[in-house]
Amino acid sequence: MKKITLLFLIFIATTTIAQEKMTTDKGIINFEASVPFFEEVKAINKKTSCVLMTKTGEITCLAIIKNFQFERSLMEEHFNANYMQSHRYPKAIFKGRIEKFDLKNIDSNANEYQIIGKITMHGKSKKIIVTGLIKKGTQGIELSTNFSLNTDDFKIEIPFIVRSKVSKNVNTQLYCVLQ
Repeated sequence: MKKITLLFLIFIATTTIAQEKMTTDKGIINFEASVPFFEEVKAINKKTSCVLMTKTGEITCLAIIKNFQFERSLMEEHFNANYMQSHRYPKAIFKGRIEKFDLKNIDSNANEYQIIGKITMHGKSKKIIVTGLIKKGTQGIELSTNFSLNTDDFKIEIPFIVRSKVSKNVNTQLYCVLQ
């Protein structure tokens, strides 16, 4: 009887802890820095990790820079070697908090939330405020957001020869399903 009680208590404790944190390692980040009339500059990273602390609304997202995939391998090579210097700055991290987040209020209708935090990449940090859509989906809590980042804020140099072909304002989208 003592063993059954102990196993039951361990199960309850594990379940409670699991509900306090939701995670994914399959988040998707898309970005585009295209300029009209020139070749499309866009990439996708399907291996973004995100952790949501459901009691506090704290959220952390981590993207490995080398996981961004481009349609053309030469673009990917230049992105890693020349722009992002991924050998020196291998990851981008966002740490923040979803304002007024309460897991009990999340349902199948997408609601807007302000997400306030700091993004760090290329050795530089910047405070940002973005609007995110959050809803309960069949696989878990779905989070999506669209925002713009400026390469100057992170001291990302765009070589003179392609400066007119690559936008300094990078349109970025994040989508993840937290479980």
